[in-house]
Amino acid sequence: ARRTLLVARRAERLQALAEELRGPGEVLALPADLGATEGQMRVVEAIRQGPALDLLVNNAGFSTWGPFAASDLDTELAMLRLHQDAALALARAAMRAARRGALINVASIGGFACMPSVASYAASKAFLISFSRSLHAELADTGVRVQCLCPGYTRTEIHSRDTLAGFDVERVPAHLWMQAEAVVAESLAALAQDVPPWLLVPGESNRQFVSGALQDLAAAL
Repeated sequence: ARRTLLVARRAERLQALAEELRGPGEVLALPADLGATEGQMRVVEAIRQGPALDLLVNNAGFSTWGPFAASDLDTELAMLRLHQDAALALARAAMRAARRGALINVASIGGFACMPSVASYAASKAFLISFSRSLHAELADTGVRVQCLCPGYTRTEIHSRDTLAGFDVERVPAHLWMQAEAVVAESLAALAQDVPPWLLVPGESNRQFVSGALQDLAAAL
């Protein structure tokens, strides 16, 4: 039977989601703040004690907004701990026991581009892109698949956080937005291929954005 482990900070909402997803398999809710070492270690231990994972999704994250020089350094560093430290800790725990399955690191198209006002966020996503690419090469002969999922503007709660209060979502053209369900569908469809690509950018407008960003980088050389 399928066993699903859900991790998030807010215990009440997490438990409600677990109840919603209950079916033939086991659904476990583990409240933990992945931005803190203690929270990371709780999840690492749960992975270690449980059966080998078929799929690990590193999806926790948030963003700040505004000039870096005027930013709150503690918040910026907390974001890096969440995007980088937690992803490394959980990926390592899952991979040490796995002889199959898959890992999805959720990055962003911003990881390819020059992104003023979200410099730290974009840099942390560039880290995940590079990390995923190297992990893919390391695990190529093991049967463990690695995907770096790089969405663009997606309808999630990230834009309602206080740390993004200065960002006006209304200024983003409607055609650039994707629904989270569409992003997930593309991700899982790619993962199911016989030879899954390590990098997935969902949505044609997002792929065009990344292509342009890479051309800008090449021109800078």
